[in-house]
Amino acid sequence: MKIAALLSGGVDSSVVVHLLKEQGYTPSLFYIKIGRDEDELLNCSSEEDIEMATLVAQKYGCNLEIIDLHKDYWETVVAYTISKVKEGLTPNPDVMCNKLIKFGIFEQKVGKDFDKTATGHYATITEKDGKTYLSTAKDPIKDQTDFLAQIDYLQVSKLMFPIGHLMKSEVRSIAHKTGLPSAKRQDSQGICFLGKINYNDFIRRYLGEKEGPIVEWETGKILGKHKGYWFHTIGQRKGLGLSGGPWYVVKKDIAANIIYVSCGYDVETQYGNVFSMRNFHFITENPWQNETKETEITFKIRHTPEFTKGKILYSDNEWQVVSEKKIQGIAPGQFGVIYDKDSHICIGSGEIN
Repeated sequence: MKIAALLSGGVDSSVVVHLLKEQGYTPSLFYIKIGRDEDELLNCSSEEDIEMATLVAQKYGCNLEIIDLHKDYWETVVAYTISKVKEGLTPNPDVMCNKLIKFGIFEQKVGKDFDKTATGHYATITEKDGKTYLSTAKDPIKDQTDFLAQIDYLQVSKLMFPIGHLMKSEVRSIAHKTGLPSAKRQDSQGICFLGKINYNDFIRRYLGEKEGPIVEWETGKILGKHKGYWFHTIGQRKGLGLSGGPWYVVKKDIAANIIYVSCGYDVETQYGNVFSMRNFHFITENPWQNETKETEITFKIRHTPEFTKGKILYSDNEWQVVSEKKIQGIAPGQFGVIYDKDSHICIGSGEIN
């Protein structure tokens, strides 16, 4: 079987190569480069990443190829992100990066010549009744199925997640025991694989700054100033520069460039238990196509270890979720990621209205 393995230079994808070699495979390794050498902001850490990937390739006798997808990344993921932010929405670049770049354009250009594509994502695959399903990882803290919830059936059928059945601590242990050069490397915290880039710096690069008032929702009192509504999202607490908090962003007036905030840990305006989604995307199939009643599910609206219980119902051409408990910071533009009631199968996702 011909396997393509995506390397990031980090510990997770390095351990993937080790595990594949243990299983008797010699994968072809690929590093996807989306920065430009002359661009200080978008170049990030590719030089160090490539060095790490090269050492792994040499250690295991694998070929490594660097695939430059900067132009594609700009035209898809970056364009999507900037467009949504400008509309006052809360995008998720990581979700679209997986769908459009790692398992989209890479697959069209390179992956099509391989039987499987292996990655260092924390997820698993379930085969049931002749169908393939995206499933959650063993490690609930590292689980990344919410970032994969926009991939389609052809993509999930082609993927391998060799570390999905391991805890992060086990992955680190394997890396140390086998002397992998990335064993002590910290996990990336940036946008997709734009590793070290600060999100606000990224947005500022393309939308600039535009000063506006921060207004208390209940009183209309101006509390301070912000540098542009696009730097803030519903439910945000940090980065407002206000004293006497905690303060939470509860509403945005895009046309007037106003950020509305409320103070306190249990502000009613920052909580909700119902949201609807447009353009819902099923990964493998629609398990509720014959259902007209509410169905028990679990879901996430942001990247957290916890799942929230609720029910889903198709109404007025939209999927509506009713949460079992009130949740903080439901922001339009976020992806609502839906799982079965056991939090095992990732069914799909839709953009919150």
